[in-house]
Amino acid sequence: MANPTRSSVPSASSAPPPEQARAGGRAWLGLLVVLGPVLLVSMDGSILFLTMPTITHALAPTADQALWILDSYGFAVGSLLIAFGNIGDRFGRLKLLMIGVTVFGLGSAGAAFSTSPEWLIGCRVLMGLGGATLLPSGLAVLSELFTNPRQRSQAIGIFAATFAAGFAIGPVIGGLLLSRFEWGSVFLINLPVVVVFLAAAPFVLREVKATRPGGVDVLSILLSAGGLLAVVYAIKKFAAYGPSWSVLAFGVVGVLVLIGFVLRQRRLEYPLVDVALFREKVFSVAIITGVLSLVVWSAAAYLTGIYLQTVLDLSVLTAALLALPGAAVLTTVCITTPRIAARIGERRALALCYFSMAAGLVLLLATTTTGGIGWYIASTVVAGVGYGISFALVADTAVAAVPADRAGAAGAIAETSNEIGNALGIALLGSIAALVFRLFGPGLAPTLSETLDLAGTASVVAEAKSAFLTGLHVAMALGAVLCVGMGALTLRWIPKTGGSSAVD
Repeated sequence: MANPTRSSVPSASSAPPPEQARAGGRAWLGLLVVLGPVLLVSMDGSILFLTMPTITHALAPTADQALWILDSYGFAVGSLLIAFGNIGDRFGRLKLLMIGVTVFGLGSAGAAFSTSPEWLIGCRVLMGLGGATLLPSGLAVLSELFTNPRQRSQAIGIFAATFAAGFAIGPVIGGLLLSRFEWGSVFLINLPVVVVFLAAAPFVLREVKATRPGGVDVLSILLSAGGLLAVVYAIKKFAAYGPSWSVLAFGVVGVLVLIGFVLRQRRLEYPLVDVALFREKVFSVAIITGVLSLVVWSAAAYLTGIYLQTVLDLSVLTAALLALPGAAVLTTVCITTPRIAARIGERRALALCYFSMAAGLVLLLATTTTGGIGWYIASTVVAGVGYGISFALVADTAVAAVPADRAGAAGAIAETSNEIGNALGIALLGSIAALVFRLFGPGLAPTLSETLDLAGTASVVAEAKSAFLTGLHVAMALGAVLCVGMGALTLRWIPKTGGSSAVD
């Protein structure tokens, strides 16, 4: 989940004077119009977590296709977020926003009526292409509407809270829709909001352009997206079907392409990603936090969604209602994090983020094939504290850790880290769970759903459910270890005092 920050708006040095006129009703109406697509983009990053068992039965995807249905959207958004920020500066933010929302709507309509896994994956990529335009362009348009610094800060806070809330309630909304409608409804709900935005935006929003040095480096975009996709493809294929020469080839090529991307960024005068920023430890911790928090959140939400519906045989409506406490905690903490950080300091807040996520993941290890609802709810509530802190704090911490003239680049990387983390959670921890299931399951099929369809005896069903639960436990244990390790490194790397506001 991307987290909007001051990096996306004019810096304090260029802010209008305090006495500047306050925004009127038109500006607040513009904010309301922008929030609709923003809510949709965040919800679509997580709305399939409870929907996947139903989609699996309807389209029968393979193990790796199921993972691509989930994370192709996040990869598309994360890979193109920075590029579309640069394009919008040159060709007009509102123009790009209108095009992006249209593409998002077309992708949603196509996804709703998909008849094959390949078609659904393609439509999810199209949705991600449109979604990548919304965050940087939406913030820039709001900055034009709210010239009063205090009101602009309030508008951006509402923008960020809406995005966090959408990501938290996505699985719940998906589950509620499936309790009454077909699975395509999780995409069709996007269309009314898209139509309202396209009708109202030209009248309440203004065009925004900016002049930035350098051009859009297409080769960098291709290297980053291509390398990342090759590595993830290799991981998915290995988890679903075991080692092979093609898996090794894709993995090696992907790593080499990513190395080439980094080396190219170091040579460019105006890089797509300013890798030099990672020399600052506080910045690096913030970006890693953005990635890792979404890795464990998305993997946990996806795997527990299958656990509740397929292992415990709960209805999708029941699973959605069980997710409500965690979503409420996540959203509340996201809103209150600035006060939490002001009281205990951002260093301790980041550490609390990691340790609470780890504790929540550990609680899932107590779940069994016959019960675990209480452990699931406790897990989402405890881990929700960490997720909420991360969603609210990461970008501001990253921006505060670097010089003012590099705040824009820092904020763009922070936004991208969340989206990439969301996709990597399914790709990495989801693939680990799939690998464990393949190793310890009955061997009839590479996924739990396919295996249960083929199972002829109660003993095979029990073996399949036990193997899936083992995979869930292994993935969550690994996630917890990573969180504890990063929490310890956070306390070690970030000083207790210093000149940056990112430390306490």
